[in-house]
Amino acid sequence: MKKVLLALLGIWMVIAAFAAESPFNDDIPDKYVVKKGDTLWDISAFFLSKPWLWPEIWHVNPQIRNPHLIYPGDVISLIYIDGKPYLTVNRGRDLKLSPQIKEITDRQPIPPIPLDAIDSFLSRSRVVDPGVLEAAPYVLAGEDKHLLSGIGDNFYARGDFSDQINFFGIYRDGGPYVDPVTNELLGIRAKDIGSAKLKFINDDIGTLGATRSTEEIRVNDRLLPDEERKINSTFHPSQPPEGTEGLIIAVEGGVNNGGFLDVVALNLGDRNSVEAGDLMAIYKKGEVVKDRVAGGMVTLPPERAGLLMIFRTFEKMSYGLILQSNRPTTVNDSVKNP
Repeated sequence: MKKVLLALLGIWMVIAAFAAESPFNDDIPDKYVVKKGDTLWDISAFFLSKPWLWPEIWHVNPQIRNPHLIYPGDVISLIYIDGKPYLTVNRGRDLKLSPQIKEITDRQPIPPIPLDAIDSFLSRSRVVDPGVLEAAPYVLAGEDKHLLSGIGDNFYARGDFSDQINFFGIYRDGGPYVDPVTNELLGIRAKDIGSAKLKFINDDIGTLGATRSTEEIRVNDRLLPDEERKINSTFHPSQPPEGTEGLIIAVEGGVNNGGFLDVVALNLGDRNSVEAGDLMAIYKKGEVVKDRVAGGMVTLPPERAGLLMIFRTFEKMSYGLILQSNRPTTVNDSVKNP
């Protein structure tokens, strides 16, 4: 009897330990049908209390070409392998032709996070080294000596056009990114203003037509060769290397506070081994309070204020999107492994 009780106790302890460590949310369904408008973040947060563990519980179905892509109509299923829970995908619109499976590819996979919130940062915004903008061709004037130009207008720029590049991005110096701890210059923000096509060259003066503009094109705005970037829709919520810590160095948009779906800049980049998809917890410094018993001032522990996902990295810094926020995010808030 004693052995039976000990065995039952052991089983109960294993179950309790598994439940305590399980990354899954309570009362999740066995199946979930992916809908248009879903994001990978939505689905991972729906199933998991720790969405960054997604890669560890994602079971790759070898019968599906690129099972890391998830489409509307797909069925996410909770399965068990050797007693451990995993998530897997079944294509909602596969055409089964024995002995092979042919996928219908006329649809777009769901994005990792709301791409409309970060599109310009993925496809156009840049962080450049000091001197790059100063050396680039600059807007000289608009037609008829106008100081401002817009989409559809022609304008003139002066500089080196000898590389036979026909398409340019138009940028404005958005100021430096500086590490608040070391004072290291991490890069210069090249603020996206628009795009233009080179029409004619006369010595070092080019005539260009504005094909896109986010705001009026001004004299002294700079031209950089058009940089084609494909939006990465395949990264998954993950964790950065153990012990990764950094700071928020800017809240984009020229505001003091950030919140849900705002973009922030971090002093962490490729050299810190962070990657697109890494989730990081946001912490605010603890308040300094007076100890009315022992006397003196005491700094309270940092308070968790939200969660962000890194979506684009550079050598010395990166951009992240705030996915959870229970307190306003400000410059110098810290970030670390979730």
